[in-house]
Amino acid sequence: MKNIFLSLLMFLIVTSIMHSQSEKIIFSSGNDGSLIEFTSSNLPIIVINTNGQIIVDDEKITADMGVIYNGEGVRNYLTDPYNNYNGKIGIEIRGSSSQQFPKKQYAVKTRDALGNDLDVSLLGFPEESDWILFAPYNDKSLMRDVLVYKIAASMGRYASRSKFCEVVLNDEYIGVYVLLEKVKRDANRVNIKKLEPQDISGDALTGGYIIKIDKTDGENNDGWYSTYLPYPQAQYSVFYQYHYPKPDEIVQQQKDYIQNKIFQFETMMSLGSNISDSTTGYPKFLDTDSFVDFFIVNEVAKNVDGYRLSTYLYKDRDSRNPKIFAGPVWDFNLGFGNADYYDGWLTTGWQLQFLTDYQNMPSGEPFLTPTWWRKLFDDTTFRNKVYSRWQNVKNEVVNTQKIYGYIDSLTVLLDESKTRNFEKWPVLGVWVWPNYYVGQTYQQEISYLKNWIAFRLNWMDNNMIGEPTNIEDLPSIFASEFSLEQNYPNPFNPSTTISWQMPVASNVTLTIHNALGEEVTTLVNEFMNAGFYSKVLNAQSTMPSGVYFYQLKAGNYSQTKKMTILK
Repeated sequence: MKNIFLSLLMFLIVTSIMHSQSEKIIFSSGNDGSLIEFTSSNLPIIVINTNGQIIVDDEKITADMGVIYNGEGVRNYLTDPYNNYNGKIGIEIRGSSSQQFPKKQYAVKTRDALGNDLDVSLLGFPEESDWILFAPYNDKSLMRDVLVYKIAASMGRYASRSKFCEVVLNDEYIGVYVLLEKVKRDANRVNIKKLEPQDISGDALTGGYIIKIDKTDGENNDGWYSTYLPYPQAQYSVFYQYHYPKPDEIVQQQKDYIQNKIFQFETMMSLGSNISDSTTGYPKFLDTDSFVDFFIVNEVAKNVDGYRLSTYLYKDRDSRNPKIFAGPVWDFNLGFGNADYYDGWLTTGWQLQFLTDYQNMPSGEPFLTPTWWRKLFDDTTFRNKVYSRWQNVKNEVVNTQKIYGYIDSLTVLLDESKTRNFEKWPVLGVWVWPNYYVGQTYQQEISYLKNWIAFRLNWMDNNMIGEPTNIEDLPSIFASEFSLEQNYPNPFNPSTTISWQMPVASNVTLTIHNALGEEVTTLVNEFMNAGFYSKVLNAQSTMPSGVYFYQLKAGNYSQTKKMTILK
């Protein structure tokens, strides 16, 4: 008993010492050498200690990580306990071109004391073990990636959840980061069937798979080269990489299956006489609506890396869905006018059209767009689907007012932390590869971003490919059934998001009730068109801690779910 007490005492002493060393972080401003003090933040604080080890590329080292997160709207102090996570991680430098920058980004894997993967919920995200600490550096708005993931999610597609935070590494303040979910097979990420090594025949062999088109540096890569050149003059073919299962886990039968699946599709697109035929053309192979959405998101941002880099495709097991899907979208820090090459700064023109015109691509460019993307772009049926989808989303998702509102909310959120970040990394007013615009202040960077978006959306609306179609020819952009989703996050404080979908237009009410069944508030009471919707509930001080119920009524549909407020 005495030994247990002494051990506990020593633990408390050590913990206290560690905390006393972290009451404040003092760093030298890169602008003028003045000393800046960091003690607290309105953002979550992530503290990493490598215990004297150097973080390297590709091979994770073992380190300690603590996460301070007191909830939305609550301030976080370095002296606060590590209340969101306190344990071991594996950490490595990630990225490709971003490795040239002094502000590094990291891949993090949460682990138990024995070094095994440990699924945890970080900052309210669903439990997993693989995370990304993304480091905005050449994107001086700090928000381009976050903005795209918001747009994609609002269109009903999975995109990485994101959360701004401030990071301390080995007692050094290293700035504003974004915690992201790594692209991974998971029920809460890319929701496809788990593929085991023994799944080598029948329906089990057919999925799930995640394939990536990207550079080959930065991680263990393996894959195959496309049989078909992006265009006849191309010097390089497209390299498809195994992302899931991982290169060291996928077995030969699985390699053969997914290669052959892609080959059949590419062959049809290259040699087929009627590529839009519903039984023999691309609708046989592709979930066309996902490719339509992927195209729209990449074109809204006019992403110079779109289609040819950081591009994911996935396929589920045939018994669940036999088609290939586009996405999730990833890596948009060079979007929204932030690149000075491949016409990335222009608010006009289709980026896919530019990237698939061999006259625009230098002979030494190894990263090219698969030939079938241009075939889709030129196909009348695909173009009409894009047109119809655009009419659906341009008012609810990709309109200037809604995007401006989100940018403004992020600007307010970052008002304090961005100052420290640019003291640490003084890039305002400095050209950083491959900036087209160089603002002298953060507000100028935000103004440029907003103005660029306004001009881009206006151009797209006035130059949209395709044309109106008959009702029966419209793509299946609406939900196939009524559904009320579990609120996220849950439990929450003070805000959470409630999402639902409707296959037909209906009178909709969304009400909140306490444990006694008494109505607390009405979030929605209006007629709404078919589609996907979400509503933010902000409890603030009006709703004390406890169990609540939210009820959706739409036409004859009614569904109730439980949620919990923790304050």
